[in-house]
Amino acid sequence: MTKSYLSGFLFLIIFVLIETAILSKIAILPAMPDLMLLCSLYLAVNNGSVQGQITGFTSGLLIDFLSGSPFGLNCLIRTIIGYIAGFLRKMLNLKSFFVTFLIGFSGTVLKALLICIASFFFPNMMNTYNVFSKLFLFELFINSLLCPLMFKFLDCFSGFLILPYNYSK
Repeated sequence: MTKSYLSGFLFLIIFVLIETAILSKIAILPAMPDLMLLCSLYLAVNNGSVQGQITGFTSGLLIDFLSGSPFGLNCLIRTIIGYIAGFLRKMLNLKSFFVTFLIGFSGTVLKALLICIASFFFPNMMNTYNVFSKLFLFELFINSLLCPLMFKFLDCFSGFLILPYNYSK
């Protein structure tokens, strides 16, 4: 069980480094794909809501340290997303391209919705998504397309990332 949590944390660190060091420097991207969200979704739908909450909180904490948003906001948003994804895990067929596409789509839409709700409480402290903007639509499109690829990539490390059946309740 500890191996799965530590491996998940290691992958989150790797993805935050990729996002900040590589993807943020590519000028042709209108918005960056959210690799940490996709990794958290993978861990949540494979291991349940507890690990979804833990990885969501951890990824949110990493983002909070790197961004100018109110501290704890991303922790809360990603913890909620991890819980919901983990809760729905028994209803999902993760072998289907379309289902994993919908997981990435739904996670990104839920993230934007939760940020819009939080901006109601912090109107001057944070940027919100305009759901019809080019930036949001690009992030939604790229996250949805990358989600099946990311799930296939992370399946290669499933021995480290996925909990044994007894612990995944």
